[in-house]
Amino acid sequence: MPVLASLVCGFIFGLGLVISQMVSPAKVLAFLDIFGIPSRTWDPSLAVVMAAGLAVTGIGYALARPRMPIFDAQMRWPTATTIDRPLISGALLFGIGWGLVGLCPGPAIANLTTLSPGVIVFVIAMAIGMVGYDLWQSRTAADVARKLAGATAADG
Repeated sequence: MPVLASLVCGFIFGLGLVISQMVSPAKVLAFLDIFGIPSRTWDPSLAVVMAAGLAVTGIGYALARPRMPIFDAQMRWPTATTIDRPLISGALLFGIGWGLVGLCPGPAIANLTTLSPGVIVFVIAMAIGMVGYDLWQSRTAADVARKLAGATAADG
């Protein structure tokens, strides 16, 4: 049942991306180009989409917080509150990619239906980056565990 719920939520999210034109790189780049290059003018319409998304999300969290989940034993709220190097570097990479291409992960996956070569290359590069990050994180975690095990063994 959780898979079905995820599928429905993903479909609704993708439909919202298509309706709001967030899957259009040209539309996104026109929004991000606040100074307007000669060939295009700034398009503030996606700010309305983002504001509406924040409002709906805020209301959703407020309604969900006191309830118990249907498909899990407990709520799984994010617990991290620190602004650290991985957060900053991830935000920078996301922003640079979004600004250069006009796509972020959700719209890129929804945009695969167009079979655009540029979108396909973007999604492949994104997937390689995700796998590379996971490998790097697991290696880093293994290094830390090895150091801790060595320190404990040395302590005796």
